[in-house]
Amino acid sequence: MIKFLDLHKINERFRKEIDERIKQVLDSGWYLLGEQKELFEKHFAKYCGVKHCIGCANGLDALNLIIRGYGFKNGDEIIVPANTYIATILAISENGCTPILVEPDINTYNINPDLIEEKITNKTKAIMVVHLYGQAVQMDKIWTIAKKYNLKVIEDSAQAHGALYKGKRAGNLSDASGFSFYPGKNLGCMGDGGCVTTNDDELAVKIRAIANYGSDRKYHHIYKGINSRLDEIQAAILDVKLPHLDNDNKKRRKIAKYYRENIKNPKIILPKVYDENAHVWHVFAIRTEERDKLQKYLEENEIQTNIHYPTPPHKQGAYKEFVNISLPVSEEIHRTVISLPISPVMTEEEVKKTVDIINKF
Repeated sequence: MIKFLDLHKINERFRKEIDERIKQVLDSGWYLLGEQKELFEKHFAKYCGVKHCIGCANGLDALNLIIRGYGFKNGDEIIVPANTYIATILAISENGCTPILVEPDINTYNINPDLIEEKITNKTKAIMVVHLYGQAVQMDKIWTIAKKYNLKVIEDSAQAHGALYKGKRAGNLSDASGFSFYPGKNLGCMGDGGCVTTNDDELAVKIRAIANYGSDRKYHHIYKGINSRLDEIQAAILDVKLPHLDNDNKKRRKIAKYYRENIKNPKIILPKVYDENAHVWHVFAIRTEERDKLQKYLEENEIQTNIHYPTPPHKQGAYKEFVNISLPVSEEIHRTVISLPISPVMTEEEVKKTVDIINKF
């Protein structure tokens, strides 16, 4: 069976280093807000090219902390892509703000900048972009709009560790960015984890306090905060894996390039790329009108696939307020998309087999 994502094989490559770092944590007797977290924050901030990295419990919390840090209030509107994982939108709702859904570009699956301006009102406070599947949003257009209307720009970089836009990394393309380190990410820990990256000194101080019960020092609480902390073991694991991220992304690009050059089945719509060296291919998503049939066929041929995502957020029961909204581009993507195996531990034989089987479909 060709696994969609073999997490054991991915992490086994670093077993010795991870074991050593976990032993350091255990021997230290310090499990939260310690040296490992500080080290990873320092290294990931440098990697992204930003001044601050604040570790937190998960990617949803990272976005939540950014919105809370900016002090957006009930009824404030945040523009967000309709084609995304629901967590992006949940962070907005959780803070009493209103998500304003904007259709994606059918070619990139990212938010369509040309449709943003018509959604702006006097309640709009921010544009939250999502670098979906590992391809950075075309940020120049986003920033032009944001500056025109004095809006904050927030990145959901949960799928874009190491992705580039004009030489700058995701996490450094906005006012603040949220990352997830869920195990299946390009940079994943062995549990839940996340972080905020930013160059905003004031925001960084505020978020660090909010994430720690609103405390700027022990037993001194200046905000009504939450408990959202990246623990020492997860931070240590991430710090071991970070130096290998670029090479892993390079392997993903090689697989994606082979897929794009060799999948010739006319029933398949391949993803479009504006910069081969910038995409990090967290997901390799194709589209077909015969998705269910293709998925079953691939499974019968021992190839695992996934669907990112079968139901768009505005069609979920959690968002009944969107019931009358028509978003045909998002609905088209969610109806036809299917993700092929892609990871830094896939063998050439597995990649070639996947292509051969698809071409025979």
